Order: sequence, then structure tokens, then C-alpha cells
Amino acid sequence: MRKSILIADDHVLMLEGLTRLLASEFEVIGTTPNGRALLDEAERLKPDVIVLDVGMPELNGIEAARKLAKIAPSTKLVFVTQQLSREYLHAAFAAGAKGYVAKQSAASELIAAIRLAIADHDYVTPLASAEAGRITSENPSQNPAELFGSGLTPRQREVLQLVAEGKSTKEISSVLGISTKTVEFHRNSLMDELGIRSIAELTRYAIAQGIISQ
Repeated sequence: MRKSILIADDHVLMLEGLTRLLASEFEVIGTTPNGRALLDEAERLKPDVIVLDVGMPELNGIEAARKLAKIAPSTKLVFVTQQLSREYLHAAFAAGAKGYVAKQSAASELIAAIRLAIADHDYVTPLASAEAGRITSENPSQNPAELFGSGLTPRQREVLQLVAEGKSTKEISSVLGISTKTVEFHRNSLMDELGIRSIAELTRYAIAQGIISQ
């Protein structure tokens, strides 16, 4: 029986290309364009493997992986991304990744990475540095990264990403299912905690932390 795959990427052409690539060996049971929809689809479809990007709207891939570890603990996670620095690698494996593939070499690496993930082995693209390649789920505490708002709560990180993406208080309220006053509370507490005085500064902080892409 073929293993089931769910793919998450915010670029339509990338979704189509990955679907065509993987359909020869796996059953692609769904695609989704953002991290928050990915959580719903993962819970509904229960795939064997999720292929996801780091930079996605509404909820980035690292934050999504952290949540997937709770709602779909048996699903293997394989990242396909342009972010190849050691900090991103560490964050991905610390969040539960089994594979990390460069987008530019997905055609030659991704199927092998998924096979290894299914067999419970890690894979890191050779395009990453040798030092970064040693950071795997077997040793996630090595070289701790200060990315992805590690000092913030999960809710603060969610609000930060949505604010930085330019969403209004009402839109954030709808996405997260919380009141507008709660959104305002989290946004204001973030600004106070970080010593930030404007939305523009919050956006710059989110970019620097890798929470959203530039």
C-alpha cells in the first residue's frame, strides 16, 4: 500500500510540481497553501508524511511543525525550503522534522528523503553546510537557535506573524478564533515585552526572527 502525502506550500507552481514528482511513488491526498490550513488538513486526512515549507502565510512551517507534533505525532515531517542556514535546520529538527530538502534539488532528493523519513531516519540536503547537517532530531539541543521567537509563547508568535503580515485586528480575531480585545492584549504585551513601539518595528522583528519571510 502506498504511503499518503500531504503537501503545504504557498506557491501554486511549487505545489503542482511536488505533486507530480511524488505521485509516481506515493498517494498525494491533499495540498494546502498555508500553515494554519495545514493543521486542519493534517487532523482530517491523517497522512503518513507531510511535506512543508518553512515560510508560509498565517502560520510558518516551524510553528506548524510544533503543533503537528501534538495533533499528528505519528506523521513524518519533511521540509522543502530555500532556507539552508544552520539556525533554520536546527529549528526544523527541534520541531520534529525528519527531513530537510533544498527546493532547488527537490527533484533529485525529495523522494529519497521521504523514504528515509518513513524508515525513521533523518535526511539533510548536501547543499547545507556539514556543520548544519549534523543537527538532527537525534540531537536537537545542539547549537540552540534564537530564531522563531523562542522566548515568546505560542499565542504571541501566532499574533506576531499575523500582525507582521499586515492583517487587521478583526482579521486576526477571525483567524485565531479569539476576541479583538484578546488580539489587542497580545499585540500590546508583545510590544511592551520587546520594547517595540510600532507595527513596522514588530514586522522587522518578525523578519529577523524568521517568523515571516522578507
